[in-house]
Amino acid sequence: MSVTKGYSAVSRTLHWTMALLLISMLFLGLSMVQSLAVWQVEAVALHKSFGFLALVLVIIRLINKALSTKPELPNELPAIQRLAASVIHCGLYIAMLLMPLSGWLMQNADGRVVHVFGLFTVPNLVEADIKYFALFRELHGITAWLFLAMIFMHISAALYHGLIKQDGVMSAMLTGKK
Repeated sequence: MSVTKGYSAVSRTLHWTMALLLISMLFLGLSMVQSLAVWQVEAVALHKSFGFLALVLVIIRLINKALSTKPELPNELPAIQRLAASVIHCGLYIAMLLMPLSGWLMQNADGRVVHVFGLFTVPNLVEADIKYFALFRELHGITAWLFLAMIFMHISAALYHGLIKQDGVMSAMLTGKK
């Protein structure tokens, strides 16, 4: 059994805060697409605000990732599982960037602005254009489904390591210890 150093408190806090935020955002987004209820207007406003917050947090998380050391995976982990972990982690970070950016661009291309919790408005990055709106809307939707699939794989792998293998991989993110 290999020794697994844990993640820092900052890394763990960012991970779990973003996990709750992003999973909530994905399910809220999926429910908004299927509904024309009166709550949808407020939900969209909150979705935009929390989406901008998610973008800021992922940038902070990427900076933290660059400045921090991450625990080594267990030595006995097969090369294919190491590759899968690397690909899924990279995909998760790409999705964490693409989701808020495509949402922001989609709103801009629809001629709408993004107000963040009523505190400020983020600048428009593109002019209103129905073709761009369709492109960014499609990108936002496809990325959401891919993101959900990768989150499912990530959670499944964490549970496998924590409950079956008990090799310290899951506890490194839960407690910061082996």
